[in-house]
Amino acid sequence: MTDLRRLSREIRRDILETSKLADVGHIGSCLSVADLLAAMYGSSLRIPDLESAERDRFIMSKGHAALALYAALHSSGLLSAEELSRYCQDGSAVGGHPEHELAGIEFSTGSLGHGLCLGAGVALAARLSGRSYRTFVLMSDAECNEGSVWEAASFAAHHRLANLVMLVDANGQQAFGYTRDVLDMSPLSERWGSFGWDVTEVDGNDPFAIAAAVASVDTTTGPPHALIAATTFGKGVSFMENQIPWHYLPMSDEQYRQALREVAE
Repeated sequence: MTDLRRLSREIRRDILETSKLADVGHIGSCLSVADLLAAMYGSSLRIPDLESAERDRFIMSKGHAALALYAALHSSGLLSAEELSRYCQDGSAVGGHPEHELAGIEFSTGSLGHGLCLGAGVALAARLSGRSYRTFVLMSDAECNEGSVWEAASFAAHHRLANLVMLVDANGQQAFGYTRDVLDMSPLSERWGSFGWDVTEVDGNDPFAIAAAVASVDTTTGPPHALIAATTFGKGVSFMENQIPWHYLPMSDEQYRQALREVAE
C-alpha cells in the first residue's frame, strides 16, 4: 500500500521547489490540496494507463492549483521531472492552469465554477456508453459562489450520477478575503445535501481518511457524492497557513529554505 503521508510530503516539496524555480505564487492554494491529491493518486484513482478508455477521470476545477496536480502526477510517475521543471516557461504545456494538451490532464480549467459542469457531462457519458470509469472533480469552497456550480449540482442529482464524486477543498479563503466574508455558503454540507447529493465530511489534510471516504461511497447506484474536505490553506508551512497574501505571493530565498525544512518534518 502506498504511504500516503510520504506522498503528501513529496507533493508539497515539489510544489515548493517548482514554484521557487518559476518564481510564481498560488502556493498556499496548492499546499491545501496536497493531501487530497495524495489520496487520489496514491489510492483512489484507477488509471491503468493514461490512454485507457476505462481510466477514472480527474478534473481539477480549482485550476489555479495546477502545480499541485502536476506534483501529484510527477510523484505518481505520470509526469517526468524534466516536464515538471518547465512549469510556467514559454512554450511549455505545464502552465499556470491545467492544459489538456498535457498527458494526464482531462480538461483545460481555471475559469472557476466550470469543472463540475464538465464532470457531470463526463459522468453521464460514462453511463450512456456503458463505461465503468468514475469521475472525480476537485473544486474550492469559493467556487460554490458561482451559479454554474449549482446548475451542475441540480443536473447531476436529477440524473442520479452515482459515478460522480466531488471533493470540495474547504479552506475558508479566497483571493481577496475569507469566504465567510465574501459570500458565506456555510454549512456546505447542508447546501449540497439540499440539492440531493450524498454528503460526507472529512479531514482534508488526512490522506488516509480521504481515501477511506472515497472507498466508502457507492459509485454504481444512487445520487452523486460530495466530500466536504476541511483543509488548512498553506498547510505544512507555518507562515503561510491561513494567510490571504499567500494566494499570490512568491517566496524569498529565506522563506523558501524555511518552507522546505517544515514540509520535510
